Amino acid sequence: MPPIPAMLRPEKMLPQEPDLATRIWEEIYAAAELAADQEPKLTGLLDDVVLSRNKLATAVSVRLARKLSRRDIGRDDLEPLIRSLLKSDPMTVEMMAADLRAIVERDAACHNALEPLMFFKGFHALATYRLAHILWKQERHMLALLFQSVGSEVFGIDIHPAARIGCGILLDHGTGFVVGETAIIENDVSLFHEVTLGGTGKEIGDRHPVVRSGVLIGAGAKVLGRVEVGECAKVAASSVVLDNVRPHTTVAGIPAVEVGDAVGEPALFMQHCLS
Repeated sequence: MPPIPAMLRPEKMLPQEPDLATRIWEEIYAAAELAADQEPKLTGLLDDVVLSRNKLATAVSVRLARKLSRRDIGRDDLEPLIRSLLKSDPMTVEMMAADLRAIVERDAACHNALEPLMFFKGFHALATYRLAHILWKQERHMLALLFQSVGSEVFGIDIHPAARIGCGILLDHGTGFVVGETAIIENDVSLFHEVTLGGTGKEIGDRHPVVRSGVLIGAGAKVLGRVEVGECAKVAASSVVLDNVRPHTTVAGIPAVEVGDAVGEPALFMQHCLS
């Protein structure tokens, strides 16, 4: 199996649109005003998270603090901590905005960016990982692992803080999703529940998969070892991938084998057919 480059080009991991967070925030605020009018019983929640706030970073800080707070670390400590992390790394806010837009564009059950901010645990878990990743880069490993642990307990989704994940990620449903320490996921990838990006034993070093841009991985699929899922490839549901997947191909089965071509960008079109 050929070696996979450890370093990726920055454009494969970062958002390309300037100030996307501001535009997404305007959409969220307008949707929250409408929702508060339609559902008065939600006014308190919407006011706390959105209507009394002035930007996406603050709203995310409040929503995650409400979700993650517990006896070990309460909301009064979590909320300012999250705000400070996002202030120290504003690109992470833009990545979260790109994730929200991906959900709206690809998930037929989502009608606006307010819905995932408030209620979609796939987004909440990914945002929690992004905070843990900031901490990991700052070498605050114990606190990063706390975020991972609590996020796993609350959302049923386990992403190691050291993993490198681009933006425009749709984590649909998300329950049982697992990502190992040295995994890499580029931009514009769609993944479903019970997907595992894992290792195959007790190796050290780079031992988890690399998933290139535009990939779609179906529910229950397992991608194991330092294998590469090539750009715009498709992995069928419940498949077990143990070898590299060529770009623009579809694989299925246990172990997975090529069963056809993958047309266009599967992650964007969410088409699960095998050809």
